[in-house]
Amino acid sequence: MDKKNFAFGKGNFIALIAGIAIVLIGFILMSGGESTTEMYDPSIFDARHIKVAPIVTLIGFVSIIYAIIRKPKTDNENQTEE
Repeated sequence: MDKKNFAFGKGNFIALIAGIAIVLIGFILMSGGESTTEMYDPSIFDARHIKVAPIVTLIGFVSIIYAIIRKPKTDNENQTEE
């Protein structure tokens, strides 16, 4: 199959995988701190859960959008007709 038919280039896939990894890290940062009906855990209101994790997750989603929208680079060798 010719490379011209692919919508994503190698850089797009790398950026997409990096964005997914950043989103997963953000979700992991959000987890933790369990409160039950018998016990209240105040750690659910830490800065890590409330501020840092949503910002990391947002950065991940923005990088995924960038990876989808970014136009793949073309090589001069592939543009010549044979």
